[in-house]
Amino acid sequence: MRARLIPVVALCLSAGVADAACRQALALGLDVSGSVDAREYRLQMDGLAAALDSARVRQALLIMPDTPVELLVYEWSGPEDPTVILPWTAVVNEPALNTIIGALRATERRQATPGTALGLAMREGVAHLNERPECWKRTLDLSGDGKSNLGPRPVDVKPEIEPTGITINALVIGVDAPSLGDTRQAEISGLSAYFQSNVIVGSDSFVETALGFEDYGLAMARKLERELETIILGQVTP
Repeated sequence: MRARLIPVVALCLSAGVADAACRQALALGLDVSGSVDAREYRLQMDGLAAALDSARVRQALLIMPDTPVELLVYEWSGPEDPTVILPWTAVVNEPALNTIIGALRATERRQATPGTALGLAMREGVAHLNERPECWKRTLDLSGDGKSNLGPRPVDVKPEIEPTGITINALVIGVDAPSLGDTRQAEISGLSAYFQSNVIVGSDSFVETALGFEDYGLAMARKLERELETIILGQVTP
């Protein structure tokens, strides 16, 4: 099922900017399944906004304004729940980036089923990236705090994606109740191995980790810095 679209931002671009080449299409899929409570949802959304607002990520996004990065953000959980919260938006200047950050901070949680359909979330992100074939690089950035328990298995979806040239990276989130003993480090090691084997795609793909939702913003900033490494024009054929 295609995602329902929630238009949270509309940026007015000049004709010249609108025709600019796209150096990277970056789709970010955020886990809003039942294991993510209201507080964790807010930490995740505000953490993404803070990561985009960090100095190093801002510099990476804006370093080549004539060939901008395009961003899309969607939420996923069960099979019927993928929802776009930020449609494809070119990051052409500071005001555009500020509008994106403000929209994410203003986004409120919606109702979603408790399941974790990670394989379908992979397909959803790839479908969005297929709308941007002109971009030099296409990257899907999936966040999650658990293994898939609904829909197709991620390991069975990977072979569909590998021939497309799309890269899938992951940010895994360790979740625990510290009052019962902090076992997040051990848990996140197993979850990282699961995403490494079953989810990420591409020769330069990787798994970043957040030790709980409190660490999500810093982990996302590290991940975005790595994903947005400057593309050298002489080495790229658009």
